[in-house]
Amino acid sequence: MNSTQISVNAVNKVFQTADKEVVALKDINLEIPQGQFVCLLGPSGCGKSTLLNAVAGFSLPSSGSIVTDGKEVTAPGPDRGMVFQEYALFPWMTVEQNVAFGLEIKGSGKAEIQQKVSSLLGMLGLSDFRARFPKDLSGGMRQRVAIARVLALDSPIMLMDEPFGALDALTRRNLQDELLRIWAELKKTIIFVTHSIEEAIYLADRIIVMTYRPGTVKRDITVDLPRLRDPSAAEFNALKRELGQLVMEEQQRHHHDELKLAAVD
Repeated sequence: MNSTQISVNAVNKVFQTADKEVVALKDINLEIPQGQFVCLLGPSGCGKSTLLNAVAGFSLPSSGSIVTDGKEVTAPGPDRGMVFQEYALFPWMTVEQNVAFGLEIKGSGKAEIQQKVSSLLGMLGLSDFRARFPKDLSGGMRQRVAIARVLALDSPIMLMDEPFGALDALTRRNLQDELLRIWAELKKTIIFVTHSIEEAIYLADRIIVMTYRPGTVKRDITVDLPRLRDPSAAEFNALKRELGQLVMEEQQRHHHDELKLAAVD
């Protein structure tokens, strides 16, 4: 197995609201080797995005530590690229300018920027759209631009927060296949947040099922199915049933907690 690239060590995250403390993450421990594709799965409110933001360095743990390539995460860094659900593109820039932006900030030379941007636009099927603005693109095309922009920085780690959640089923599957192709080619380490059980099984080497708040690791499952995976296959559906049961238990616990709170109010 490849060497560990991301270590999450006894991580806790507590948010202070007006009247109480909310424990979002509790005692999370994970070791993720270089090149692994990991999905974080669980119901809304289980801390998936909170954990991802902690790895990104946007929101540091209340206690515990996160280490990437031997260095403790204390802020966002160029070794970790983030893709959001909302695309986060600059509307006043063309596709080409959006993809080049990070390289320009980094101080890369013009020739290098041009070569890298052209290569990525070709890889993601965007070459014919390089002069378009985000408003002229479909959701799927915008997300391709967002992925290209992260890939341009050549971060060894890609963090993806439900990047395909707002897309229709066909576009979503096309982009899942595109992402798997890029991942196989570029050997990135990916942490991918999703609430879709099928998406997690289709993409991941490994699925971390999280409990409803406080978010802990409920199950750590290795997906031992050959790629490309067939969602109609018996093994795929057996795993889908197992994961469905695990996630449903947490959703029911959430519902039970809500009913208790309503009774107190």
